[in-house]
Amino acid sequence: MAKYILKRVLYMILTLFLIATFTFFLMKMLPGSPIASSPKLTHEQLAAVEAKYGLDKPLPVQYGIYMKKMVQLDFGVSYQFKGANVTELIINRAGPSFLLGIQALILGTIGGIILGMIAALRQNTVWDYGSTLIAIFGISIPSFVFASLLQYWIGVKGGFLPVGLWENGWQSSILPTIALAMGPLATSARFIRTEMIEVLGTDYITLAKAKGASGLEIAFKHAFRNALIPLITVMGPLAAGLVTGSLVVEQIFAIPGIGEQFVKAINSSDYSLIMGTTMFFSVLLILVIFIVDILYGIVDPRIRLTGGNK
Repeated sequence: MAKYILKRVLYMILTLFLIATFTFFLMKMLPGSPIASSPKLTHEQLAAVEAKYGLDKPLPVQYGIYMKKMVQLDFGVSYQFKGANVTELIINRAGPSFLLGIQALILGTIGGIILGMIAALRQNTVWDYGSTLIAIFGISIPSFVFASLLQYWIGVKGGFLPVGLWENGWQSSILPTIALAMGPLATSARFIRTEMIEVLGTDYITLAKAKGASGLEIAFKHAFRNALIPLITVMGPLAAGLVTGSLVVEQIFAIPGIGEQFVKAINSSDYSLIMGTTMFFSVLLILVIFIVDILYGIVDPRIRLTGGNK
């Protein structure tokens, strides 16, 4: 176990190094700069500001400074937010994004599992067709479209819930949570239905029925448990994306989360904030994938983290 964890940690460090390197040089390839876009500064003022932030140095020197600061967990300062610390900006914005992501993941996963089980246990019935139709809509229609429809019909027309901002407590999170949950719901329903139908047709399920196992025991103890493994595979990266916030959905509902801040950083070519947010997303995704590997062994003890040995 210790050898496996050490190996995975080394891979994680290498992956983060490559992501940081590619992100840095991609940012430098973009036209313009966060400072040169300001029309109010003279050439002398622009030169002074670039010298202050090290933007006048050769590219290899800037890269070395950036990597050194990243090791120290210092992503520099934001040009857009008047020199504010990037790490503090990300931490301050993480709360709303985490809340929406966790709520959407729980709602979508539970709803999708229920729909998928109903579709599998009632195959080729109206329940199956209805669940499949909902899953198709969830996969086909982007979350920002659901967000706009919910905002208009429930928020504006119906007046039941706030249409935006983050000033009405938990009520402000309901509509964006539902919009974000449609993706996990559709994914969960599709995978659970497919895997459960496959498992229900195996020989050991037939044997369990012959031994007098009840329908609920077969559904939950055998079919559902085996269907969880592929679901965990896809839900890991999906969870990381949800927890870090949806870029467009946060914009639509004017939610002060990481996604909304990231969009502003891209529009203003805020290098430090873009790279800091990218690294934050990357670390979270890598950690989620690592946790998913551990969950494999919990869901199915036959899986061994040490190379699949039985």
